[in-house]
Amino acid sequence: MARNIDRRAVLVSAMALGLAATAPGIAARRAFAASPLIVADQSELLRNLFEASGEGERAGLEVEFPNFAGGPAILEAMRAGALDIAYVGDTPPIQARASGTLLPIVATFTRERAEYRLTSRPGLKIERLADLRNKRVSYVEGSGRQVFLIEALNRAGLILDDVERVNLRVADLPDAIRTGAVDVAVLQEPHVTRLVRQVGASPVLDPEERRLLPSTSYIYARPAVLADPAKVEAIKAFLAAFVHAGAWYNANREAWGEHYYTGFQRIAPEDTAAILAAQAPLVFQTSAEAVPHHQRLIDILYQAGSLPERFDAAGSFVDTFDPVIAAER
Repeated sequence: MARNIDRRAVLVSAMALGLAATAPGIAARRAFAASPLIVADQSELLRNLFEASGEGERAGLEVEFPNFAGGPAILEAMRAGALDIAYVGDTPPIQARASGTLLPIVATFTRERAEYRLTSRPGLKIERLADLRNKRVSYVEGSGRQVFLIEALNRAGLILDDVERVNLRVADLPDAIRTGAVDVAVLQEPHVTRLVRQVGASPVLDPEERRLLPSTSYIYARPAVLADPAKVEAIKAFLAAFVHAGAWYNANREAWGEHYYTGFQRIAPEDTAAILAAQAPLVFQTSAEAVPHHQRLIDILYQAGSLPERFDAAGSFVDTFDPVIAAER
């Protein structure tokens, strides 16, 4: 049964975990408990998805899901050897590699429509992306919000120096729009709908904003884990169950919303509906399928001066788990 643990406990106990070899295929999945995984979670999303779908129990998974607040904290734990694999957004693997730590991507899941929305403060309407020029814009370096904003500027023929960047924490973004501390912020639901309803904020009206980038997330691994045959089999079992859980999500959106957003996060039903409406179906990709978009993200960040060098996206992936993803999706 999948379970959640305190992050500090992971940091103390991770290196003491025993490793046991398992056979491939179904036998390996049922023997998964012999080689438990420590999987970094965010907002307890993975833990809840495995619980709601029942895939963790069906596959006999033994997984510990320490919860983290963003990519930098996950990278710190990876460097400390406290994690096996991690769920992260689209930018952390790039930032980690740029800092000298290559954490190979073992799986990619994406949505063809971005969940981010460029949202303006009350009293300001942004009709075209070009109207972002000279505006005070939130900037969260090292996050998916960063690359989304850069691409929005690219589409308008602008660069970062054409806006006034205001560095903020993600948690501060809704209040920054509410109070007018910034003109525009990159937000997600339910904050967009909530701020539109409560204070008259407005999503950017340019249709191009909806076509900027897909929402892409990754599972990346600590290299030492990929050298351990038992851990590799455990990751295969985990990813197979994850793909099945993703299929359950696609087919049971309302049940997922009730379980995770309304039940776990205590979000009002109308806000849950706004979140679900903004989410396109999950699509799982092999490494070959995922490389082109990852290269695009690298190029966007490099051209904006946010990376010291441009590197080849293919070097960020391993194809070890492609057969599992292709067979199970």
